[in-house]
Amino acid sequence: MEKLDLSQLDNEEKALELQYVIAKYVRYWPWYLLFTLLFLTGTFLFHRYTVDEFEVTGSIVIKNSSSPESRIMDRSNIFSSGINLENDILRLRSKNMARESLKKLHFDVEYYAKTNIKDIELYDRSPVRINVDWDHIQMTETAVELEILSEDNFIMRQSETGLMDFNSAQASSDESIYNKTYTFGEPIETTRSKFTVFLVNPSRTGDKIIFRFINPTVLEESLAKSVLISMESEYSSVLKLTTNTKVVEKGRDYINALMHSYIEYDLNEKNKIQENTINFIEEQLGFLEDSLKEKERELQRFKVDNKMLDVSAEFSNILGKMNTLDERNAELDFQLEYFEEIKQYMERKSRDFSDVIAPSIIGVPDPLLNGLIQTLVTLSQDRRKLLATVNENHPEITKIDVQMEKVQDALFENVVNLIDNTKKQKQMILGNIREFDAEFSTLPESESKYTSIFREFKLRESLYTYLLEKRAEAGIARAANVSDNAILDLAKKGTLVFPKKTQNYGLALALGLLLPFGFFVLRDVFDETIKDQRDLKKHFMIPQLGIVGFSTKETNKVVLDFPKSAVAESFRSLRSAITYLASGKNTKKILVTSSVSGEGKTFTSLNLACVMALGSKKTVVVGGDLRRPKLSSYFGHPEKVGLSTYLIGKASAESIIIPTEQENLFFVPSGVIPPNPAELLQTPKLIELLAYLEANFDVIVFDTPPMGLVSETIDLMRLFDINLYVVRQGYTNKDHLVMINDLFNNKQVNNVYGVFNGILNSGYHYEGYNYGYGNTYLYSQNNKYMYNYYGEDLEIKKKKIKSMTTFDPIKVLKRAFRNKG
Repeated sequence: MEKLDLSQLDNEEKALELQYVIAKYVRYWPWYLLFTLLFLTGTFLFHRYTVDEFEVTGSIVIKNSSSPESRIMDRSNIFSSGINLENDILRLRSKNMARESLKKLHFDVEYYAKTNIKDIELYDRSPVRINVDWDHIQMTETAVELEILSEDNFIMRQSETGLMDFNSAQASSDESIYNKTYTFGEPIETTRSKFTVFLVNPSRTGDKIIFRFINPTVLEESLAKSVLISMESEYSSVLKLTTNTKVVEKGRDYINALMHSYIEYDLNEKNKIQENTINFIEEQLGFLEDSLKEKERELQRFKVDNKMLDVSAEFSNILGKMNTLDERNAELDFQLEYFEEIKQYMERKSRDFSDVIAPSIIGVPDPLLNGLIQTLVTLSQDRRKLLATVNENHPEITKIDVQMEKVQDALFENVVNLIDNTKKQKQMILGNIREFDAEFSTLPESESKYTSIFREFKLRESLYTYLLEKRAEAGIARAANVSDNAILDLAKKGTLVFPKKTQNYGLALALGLLLPFGFFVLRDVFDETIKDQRDLKKHFMIPQLGIVGFSTKETNKVVLDFPKSAVAESFRSLRSAITYLASGKNTKKILVTSSVSGEGKTFTSLNLACVMALGSKKTVVVGGDLRRPKLSSYFGHPEKVGLSTYLIGKASAESIIIPTEQENLFFVPSGVIPPNPAELLQTPKLIELLAYLEANFDVIVFDTPPMGLVSETIDLMRLFDINLYVVRQGYTNKDHLVMINDLFNNKQVNNVYGVFNGILNSGYHYEGYNYGYGNTYLYSQNNKYMYNYYGEDLEIKKKKIKSMTTFDPIKVLKRAFRNKG
């Protein structure tokens, strides 16, 4: 025999389960559509009234500006690049850089277009430009409306609240400037404001704009915080500058101005040495120029007075040598003065060497001194830049201080040696000069005096020429200086970062689908009632005999009043199943019970009796619920004589059987409510009544109290051929079925069958009903042949289709939770 492929059965079961889950929640599609439309509409309105925010980015290259000597002195950093990008990041985000950048921009006044939708900043598209005198008291953070009346005049008014609500800014408003006509270019000055308005675009006559002044100090702080600076990659020295702005052009201009300001700052720091050198030389030239001119005039007067045109050739060579020695002596004096100044710097242990002049500019060719001075100046500049953003106790400051200590020690020792060597050279030169002076003493007095004057003149002339050369060299060096940093990419375009429209629409679509779906899933998870046939099969172990659809009729006798309805057809099918089960019985005794009240027990008993009577069976339905009798009210009969009066011996069996208008249909009312219903139903009188009814009727339908609330029903179930246990969709609690399941499993009750009542959807087919015993028979409202006979249900179907096209969620909920017994 071929083996059964269990895996294939499992796959088919999983596929059916998936189809069931999908079908179960797809039927709520109007809710998904409603919520999706609501969220998409809300997202559209949010985008409509929200000002877009853009991200603007630029990049700058930070080059290595440290000298090799500094890395040699700092052995821990000997193999590193020497670039401290964190310092540059702090410097770029400092308020000083923001202040320098704002000098190039016009951010202290914001201009807005007057609209009723959202604030639109005009920036450089404003038809007017306002120059503010910040040395005067100004109204800040106050919205002012300006209307251009003509090419010459304008008027200002207080801005209406609502468009741009600047909170308490109105408190600083200047009421004296409102509702007055002004001329463009005319200064406006009051006790609280001083500014001038210029018309930039004359073609915008009649336009209304709103402007406000922003305090530069507040602006510096906000802009310094608004820039995010990061490294492009871990191993690069490129910094990316990013800011978020509502106006792309405004953010672009600020990022570019910030990068340009930083490069200018770096270049100014580098040029500071040359500027100090030029200032020093200019100061020396000022002194020399006056003394040189004086000596020149003195020399000319002496030659005129003594009628001398030239000295003798014998002493010309000696004079030339003396001039050379004098020039060298002057250079040594100049260098010695420089060395002494450097030594004083070292002795003061100063941390600022920005005023130190480079040795190469003075003419000191010593490479070690040049390197040490340059390293010290560079470290001093780095320290001063860092102090703009951090305090004295910062680790980077401490690190620089340690390096400077090492360089200063080496420099001090080198300068002391240079001072000693320079003094020795000066003594040698002075000795040579004294020898030449002795030779000149043999000259005639006039020539000796002339030579002395000429020597002083040449000395000043040589020194003046020397300083002019050094000034020119310093100027060339300053002009040739370039910044160590460079702009890699200027900020140009902006990227929309808020609101993220595509992402928001996707999120709205997802929420529109997931929120109602999640609600229905959670509702099902926490719903302890039986929801469909699958749920019933999991929690109800008793065989299911049939299902009864939800009745929308105003009557409880659906089978008699609406015999062509789908509900009536479901009772006919139930009748067929009962006939099959009790085929060997001449009289069929049927008990109908449920877990609790309200599950349709009496409704099922009445319509089952009706359908039996329609099948030419003499049928009686007994109202056995002596606690809450309802059967008499369905027939419009008063509860005076009934089952309770018979059980206490005050009425006969014949007197409590009431005929109805329907042929073959009788009923026994419950009677007055007794004080001891449980004891009455357990008396022998009930058995006698059943025997009488069995002898006179073909079918007995006994409506009993709910089994989950009373105890007598369990004893009654043993007296009947078929016991129907009614379970209502969306009403019966799963825990209520535990008792009947235990009784059935322990074989304490027999011939028990389930009836699924009040079906809105079966769980398999949304608009159909599954019922049967042993085999499953499908009764579907979707069957087109049904409408040929059940014309009444066809009209109901049409109404349902019409109601779905005009979907009302509130009505659907009310209909789903209607309590129809």
